[in-house]
Amino acid sequence: MTDIAVENLQITFPLYHGNARSLRKSLSKTLGRTLNTRFMHDNRDRVVVQALKGVSFTLQPGDRLGLVGGNGAGKTTLLRALAGIYEPVGGSVTVRGSIGTLLDPALGMNMDLTGRENIRLRGMFSGLSTEQTAQVEADVESFASLGAFMDLPVNTYSSGMMVRLSFGLATAIMPDVLLMDEWFMAGDASFRNRARARLENLVSRADILVLSSHMADVMADWCNRLIWLDQGQVRMDGPTEQVLEAYLGRPLERKPEEEKPEDASPAP
Repeated sequence: MTDIAVENLQITFPLYHGNARSLRKSLSKTLGRTLNTRFMHDNRDRVVVQALKGVSFTLQPGDRLGLVGGNGAGKTTLLRALAGIYEPVGGSVTVRGSIGTLLDPALGMNMDLTGRENIRLRGMFSGLSTEQTAQVEADVESFASLGAFMDLPVNTYSSGMMVRLSFGLATAIMPDVLLMDEWFMAGDASFRNRARARLENLVSRADILVLSSHMADVMADWCNRLIWLDQGQVRMDGPTEQVLEAYLGRPLERKPEEEKPEDASPAP
């Protein structure tokens, strides 16, 4: 059974500074009333920023959740908490099922190994057989189109090459839960088109999707529910169109339906 349960999730990050009191004072001048909601002292008297506060939701198979909100709203933090990268300071996160992540191109990569070695290592960590790993390797090599660079250390790759390898690998192994940030749309137009086609197949097969993006069309096409995060808290949770229109402050622009040709009538 695949599901996700997030209950009263709270995550904070300490702001290291020699004098916590002076830091709080300077922040209050800069940020004003925002300080009261996002900055606080923890039990060690450190100034911390409250990245997420009181976030709760559940997801079941078939759910396609989109996360919207301005920069710093907590979208990526929530994705990383679901992936187990960030530990809650309060509340809980429970994920049942295998997790696939498209959060950071370098996440899980050993920069000193070659692209091919990274693929084989991921296959081993995922519990794949030798035959399954070979299939994944061939699939990623074909998609990423790295040529001879597949056998060079990843630390020699350009950022675009890293994205292609990471994306190809992340989408080659089918997870129960798919967590995605919008970096996957980086790269040239040709890559974006291939990436989107590959992703649509993966999204349709995953039990649960959680996606963060600023692209309204992607949200409207792929998600059946949205959570609007604002300063680390849930501002709105509901059907995609309803939340998206509230977030954007305007009605969604609907794509015009293709005109169907009228049936040709026989000549008199």
